[in-house]
Amino acid sequence: MRIFEGIGLALLGQRGHLFAWGPVGLGGGIGLYFLMPEEPDRLVVGALVIFGFFCAILAFLQKRAFAPLIWLGALLALGFGLAAGRAHWVGAPVLEWRYYGAVQGRIIGMDRSASDALRLTLADVTLENMRPDQTPAKVRVALHGEQGFITPSPGMSVMMTAHLSPPSGPVEPGGFDFQRHAWFKGIGAVGYTRTPVLTAAPRQNGASVFAFRMKLSKAVQARMSPDVAGVAAALTTGDRSGLDETTVQALRASNLAHLLAISGLHMGLLAGVVFAAARLAFALLPAVSLRLPAKKIAAGIALGAAAAYLVLSGGSVATQRAFVMAAVALIAVILDRRALSLRAVALAGLVILCLRPEALLSPGFQMSFAATTALVAVFAVMRDQEVRLGPKWVRPFATLFLSSLVAGLATAPYAASHFNVVSHYGLPANLVAMPVMGLVVAPSAVLAVCLVPLGLEGVGLWAMEQGLRVIMTVAKLVSEQDGAQGFIPSPPPAFLPVFSLGMLWLILWQGHLRWMGVAVAVVALGLWGDTKRPDVLISDTGGLVGVLTPKGRALSKDRGQGFVALNWLENDGENITQPQAATRWPDVAAQQITHVKGKRAVAAFQTCPPQMVVVANYTLANALPCQIYDANSLRRTGAIALYRLSDGTWQEQTARAASGRRLWNTPEIRSVD
Repeated sequence: MRIFEGIGLALLGQRGHLFAWGPVGLGGGIGLYFLMPEEPDRLVVGALVIFGFFCAILAFLQKRAFAPLIWLGALLALGFGLAAGRAHWVGAPVLEWRYYGAVQGRIIGMDRSASDALRLTLADVTLENMRPDQTPAKVRVALHGEQGFITPSPGMSVMMTAHLSPPSGPVEPGGFDFQRHAWFKGIGAVGYTRTPVLTAAPRQNGASVFAFRMKLSKAVQARMSPDVAGVAAALTTGDRSGLDETTVQALRASNLAHLLAISGLHMGLLAGVVFAAARLAFALLPAVSLRLPAKKIAAGIALGAAAAYLVLSGGSVATQRAFVMAAVALIAVILDRRALSLRAVALAGLVILCLRPEALLSPGFQMSFAATTALVAVFAVMRDQEVRLGPKWVRPFATLFLSSLVAGLATAPYAASHFNVVSHYGLPANLVAMPVMGLVVAPSAVLAVCLVPLGLEGVGLWAMEQGLRVIMTVAKLVSEQDGAQGFIPSPPPAFLPVFSLGMLWLILWQGHLRWMGVAVAVVALGLWGDTKRPDVLISDTGGLVGVLTPKGRALSKDRGQGFVALNWLENDGENITQPQAATRWPDVAAQQITHVKGKRAVAAFQTCPPQMVVVANYTLANALPCQIYDANSLRRTGAIALYRLSDGTWQEQTARAASGRRLWNTPEIRSVD
């Protein structure tokens, strides 16, 4: 009984601070759905949703100390049901075999692939000799070979001859699941073309947000020099198709890549500049400002500008979160309430998770909310404790330094976990670049928009270009320094949930028990330190093998399946190319692992010792005594990871077992659905 009394007293001590736990409970339910090894039955999901609503009603009526625990149960159940419902709602046909032939569709998206090729996302797709109910709703095609016969534009119907295949599974067990990612984006096939893309029909009349974004992007790029044009377009419209790989790598190495993601920084700068400009305009008109609530009107104008920017930028997860935060802050100004609080962050989290539950798994969501939560928490403590960052003239610089430090520390574990990279000089790069962004680039962009009616937008764009030149100069100087980046191996899957829970406990819990969160975070870091990379990795087609040697990962060939090779090496924490890793392959000879490549080599392969591991990219017809992984078996298992045990045998993990039988990777489930 004393235990229950203690829990009750602890929960009573959290009164007034529990709303911030709302997205944690909802996110926990969403996470449980994605962790399921089998797609849950609809009846089970329905029962959970009913249970969640029942718990919510009971918690609302229950005013006792244990009501928060009932709310937690309600949020977990509703989060689970929300994710399951969203997964079924976005369901669309997925290509179930490799396709080569005519492809026709309407352009609804343009970006660049990892190989820097222009990539088109097509809707209203038509495939040769394929029924409409089997045709994917969207396909994504990278353009290779000789192009340039047409200039692709939004809404244009195009045709080509392309290689298409189903979205691929993880490149290794527990890795990033592109099948799941594509499912929630509605992409049912991906591929490439080496033939010219031609116009099938002109662009349809009628305005669209995407078409307007791309038109504005081209207009911005046309008015700026090529070295910063792509960055300017990404900042103003979210269009990254004009960014070359060299620019992106320089920004990543200097920890300035977050400038490309239209998020809290951009939304905050835009809203702040518009709010300040509106208040200044009112101040210049005393007769008006003395009769009207100028501050509240300025907040309303800034809110409208933020909403327009949300639509214009494409509405990514980070942008949606930033807009909700900005909206809450501006509405708080209108209602004479406190604008900056963890409640605002929690509200933004609830909105995003309700609209797009799958966003919980994305790096953008995790890093955006990690930085925002940490910044709000730190500055709230400083406000409550009346901490001053030196004299008035020092405070802007001290605030910038502290903000960059806190945001960098908060996002570092997530960036390292997802991208295997640590930027060693990111803090000084941000200290130089961020004032330029806030004082030059953002105000200049707003000025350019305001001068458009007068035809003088070039003034603002010129100033914006000068600021971007400074930022890119900093990025290139920092990225070229020795040791600018560190590379680390991927953590185990449990790391991010455990670490996040620990840090959230530290920030959200009130009282001395909050320090338990530090212990939980340390345990998570310990899990990362004990991680062991697979001794052998086999791609899902059998086309590539990677074996861990004393020198690092050895790859079985120096070209082909470059995306798989890049991910394996990054997950190992190595910054080398596929050809460099292939030079280590001779060291594998003594490990009894062989890779048989090509139809002739597979047909000629007749015998092998029992202890040998044989990988083939075609089906081996003969029954052999060795451990075989060929194209036929890999179709069922997906990518394979092998760990050598102390007795010389192998422990096997498959990507299909790690991912489970889910809507996005099991055709039988989709057909029943």
